[in-house]
Amino acid sequence: MEEIHDINDKRILGSCTLCPRECRVNRFEGGNGYCSMDAGLNIATICIHRGEEPVISGKEGICNIFFAGCNLHCIYCQNHEISQCDFHGGNNFSNLEDVLDKIAMILSEGIPAIGFVSPSHVVPQVKAIIKGLNRKGYNPISVYNTNSYDKVETIRSLDGMIDVYLPDYKYVSSKTASEYSDASDYPEIAFKAIKEMYYQKGSTLSLDENGRAERGLLIRHLVLPGHVEESKKVLRTIAEELSPGVHLSLMSQYHPTSQVINHPVLSRSLYKSEYEDVVKEMENLGFRNGWIQDMDSNVNYRPDFRKENPFE
Repeated sequence: MEEIHDINDKRILGSCTLCPRECRVNRFEGGNGYCSMDAGLNIATICIHRGEEPVISGKEGICNIFFAGCNLHCIYCQNHEISQCDFHGGNNFSNLEDVLDKIAMILSEGIPAIGFVSPSHVVPQVKAIIKGLNRKGYNPISVYNTNSYDKVETIRSLDGMIDVYLPDYKYVSSKTASEYSDASDYPEIAFKAIKEMYYQKGSTLSLDENGRAERGLLIRHLVLPGHVEESKKVLRTIAEELSPGVHLSLMSQYHPTSQVINHPVLSRSLYKSEYEDVVKEMENLGFRNGWIQDMDSNVNYRPDFRKENPFE
């Protein structure tokens, strides 16, 4: 990828150790690693998204850059159309200038923020986009929307470039992480990454005059059907190891995709009683900043990546 000029990023992609998988493949010679992505931009789509948390989307929406591929293979992935290895649309934007022009067009509509969605395996590309926008005179709020399967040193390398971290914290159980995301070390890896984000940003989520996040950390957790106790343990870990003052987004939007239609647990939607039980635990733990969702959210957040804008 000719747009990547940082010698360290070139070295990492030449024998890829970017994420905890450490596949050590030469991504300049193709996408043969776990994420199946090469050293190109690997962008599935760029669009205005109004469905994030209110402080992330704002009234205008956010310019989200959805990357293809992923370094986790979550069997229930809501974005499986672009995250799984059989997706072949990841080079819709083969030229950095085209990407920058597309983003600039959206920013010119009054959108003040950009979001990098599933960026753990394409951090050099994220950096290239940010630097390219800065070079053109654009300095949007940058949001790193990650599954948190990130190496600490990778997150550390983003210090000063990312304004808002938006990490998932999926599991604390290695067995569940292995079964559902093919990553038994996820709980430890993800929490170390989130701790680094917390170190950089603290527990305060700074908002602008319009109520949009412009600096800080917001941790997401998706409640899965049949896994109330797992969710409670996630919340307890955050409260005890970080702070109940962090901003938290507790999501009820789980929807069973075709990938898990026959799964013994994940083939159904979340019960209202399950979600309410986790919400009660959040309150008992003293979390005072954050968002919960309506139970019909699983209908409102289903993307269709065959469309130019998957959320409309």
